[in-house]
Amino acid sequence: TLGHGDRIAIADCGLPIPKGVWRIDVAVIRGIPAFQDVVKAIVSEMIVQKGIIAEEMRKKNPKQYDFIQEVLKGIPIEEVPHVKFKELLRDVKAVIRTGEATPYSNVILEAGVDF
Repeated sequence: TLGHGDRIAIADCGLPIPKGVWRIDVAVIRGIPAFQDVVKAIVSEMIVQKGIIAEEMRKKNPKQYDFIQEVLKGIPIEEVPHVKFKELLRDVKAVIRTGEATPYSNVILEAGVDF
C-alpha cells in the first residue's frame, strides 16, 4: 500500500537497485514485460502526483521520454541527473524491474490522493 507522498519506481532490467529496497522483479525475458506496459498498468491503478525521470532520457531515449510525457500528461515531471535518480531509489517503497532493455527506461512515481 502506498500512502500520500510514497514513491515507487518502474525500471529497466539494467538499473542498479539499492540493497534493502523491495524489488519486484517481473522480467521474464529481455523485453518482456515492456517498460511502457508496466507503467500503463501501474498508472491506471494509482493516483500519481509527480513523476521523476533521468534528464538523460530526453536525448538518449526519446521514445520513452515522449511516452512518459503522454502517460503523465498534466502531472508534474521532474528531470534529474541519472546519478541523482539512482540516489532517490534509496527512499522508494519498491522498484518494479521490467524486462525493458533500452537505456534510461526508468521512472519514479509519487503517490497522491483522490480527494
